[in-house]
Amino acid sequence: MDLMEIKHEFDGKKGAFYWDDSGKRLGETTCTMVGTGKLIIDHTEADDSLRGTGKAAELVEAVVAHARANELKIMPLCPFARLIFEKKGAEWADVHF
Repeated sequence: MDLMEIKHEFDGKKGAFYWDDSGKRLGETTCTMVGTGKLIIDHTEADDSLRGTGKAAELVEAVVAHARANELKIMPLCPFARLIFEKKGAEWADVHF
């Protein structure tokens, strides 16, 4: 499936990184700021049409890139995000708390 780039919305406290197809969200990772410099990944979900494509993992990777660019640490409370962090191990240790 050819999707547009990952979009990002953030209100200063809560945000989401998501795939959008003509106004329909096909996948998203939601996150919440806690304190200064810390971000919790709350939830990741993907439409059935994206299952097995790696698109959900790309959403978590987008959160990591955002964290690095903004000097944030991430706590992956979402079970899917936690699994991706475990697989990445030392590669993502700089943003993990």
